[in-house]
Amino acid sequence: MPPFDPTRAADYPALTGCDEVGRGALCGPVVVAAVWFDPQAIPPALLARLDDSKRVPQAVREALTPLIRLHARVAVAAGSRELIDRINVRGATLDAMRRAVRRLGIDAPVAVDGRDPIPGLTQPCRAVVGGDRLVPQVAAASIVAKTFRDGLMRTLALRHPHYAWERNVGYGTAAHRAGLAARGRSPHHRLSFTRGFAAPF
Repeated sequence: MPPFDPTRAADYPALTGCDEVGRGALCGPVVVAAVWFDPQAIPPALLARLDDSKRVPQAVREALTPLIRLHARVAVAAGSRELIDRINVRGATLDAMRRAVRRLGIDAPVAVDGRDPIPGLTQPCRAVVGGDRLVPQVAAASIVAKTFRDGLMRTLALRHPHYAWERNVGYGTAAHRAGLAARGRSPHHRLSFTRGFAAPF
């Protein structure tokens, strides 16, 4: 059952939620979304369908994303493969989160999924473990970020068909690792994540 009851919308404050997708992938960027809305001002049916993106089927995520964009303020930012390799994935994620929140341009409190508050913000920020099941704006951010990144990886799969990104969107499945062993790294593979899998070149 989805975690947000629209009859309790008044219990959820208006704030900015932030979440990432792709932190554990072998390739591609980490993508972050920041989403602001007042839970009492969005359609109850939309609030009722929000959930952790991992618990929402792809078709439902793709249907919800334009509705979230219609009824909320949304900003997306990415930490590139190059940035991940240069400073590490945690640093790249927090950098993208800061940019996404600033891009919104809304002076509101921020809730971010996980254990790390976002550094460098002027507004208060709290980290919420399991936030995509506890804060509706974080759930919305997780859906937007996953839809955006999955679409990007499926597009890249057309140019790099050897890694099955259209199915695994860059995560380390058996098919992806087999492609790495056979073909080596693509320009999108994170060097620090794939040294153990890529053929030498």
